Amino acid sequence: MVAKVGFLYPGYSAEDDFPRLEAMLNEAGADVRLPLVHTDIGIDAHRVDALLEMGSVDRLTAVLDELTAGQGVQAVVWACTSASFVFGHEGAREQVRRLSAAAGLPASSTSFAFARAVAALGVRRVAVAATYPEDVAGLFADFLKAADIEVVATRGSGIITAAEVGTWGREEVLRLARAGDDPDAEAVLLPDTALHSAAWVAELESALGKPVLTANQVTAWEGLRLLGQRAVCPSLGTLFAARG
Repeated sequence: MVAKVGFLYPGYSAEDDFPRLEAMLNEAGADVRLPLVHTDIGIDAHRVDALLEMGSVDRLTAVLDELTAGQGVQAVVWACTSASFVFGHEGAREQVRRLSAAAGLPASSTSFAFARAVAALGVRRVAVAATYPEDVAGLFADFLKAADIEVVATRGSGIITAAEVGTWGREEVLRLARAGDDPDAEAVLLPDTALHSAAWVAELESALGKPVLTANQVTAWEGLRLLGQRAVCPSLGTLFAARG
């Protein structure tokens, strides 16, 4: 039976990663569908007040029927990191709980996807290489720490808008990952779903010599996890390299 996960994606930036992820997974032998609808983000800014509004449950549920009724999905994921962790660990949990109740389906968000992916890799110490301003990157580190993950380094890039992040290509993404790495980190996390990454995960891991988790990669993985699916796709990195 096909696994169908629906994603609520904020605005327009790197949404083309999701059909790419779907194609890569299916080429590797999975049977998945990853439909996506866009939420109204209001102000495009990696700024706490704007992110709190962007992640309001009313904004998320406004387009939920397009996934649940229109696409017949079996689980829903809020495909956004910053507008989930900005609420804090408990606030992000409540956001997901309300989303699940509104959908009548299992639900999650990219922030929790990162925490669970780190646990699945069996690592404890991570470095954060973020596109965000330093204060917002720090809030992601705080979220991870609340999930009992040790953050050994946090780097922000000062990018305010998702629109700008969406213009970054392979070279910028590789530079970000290298700059954010730390010798003590067992894995490097790139937490922005506005950042294109699906095509370069394996290359990122090769360049750094350790697992790399990117926002769109872990978001797809988390959606499949909600359905009890463990797809194998080595081109999507260590997280997808083996079952279990």
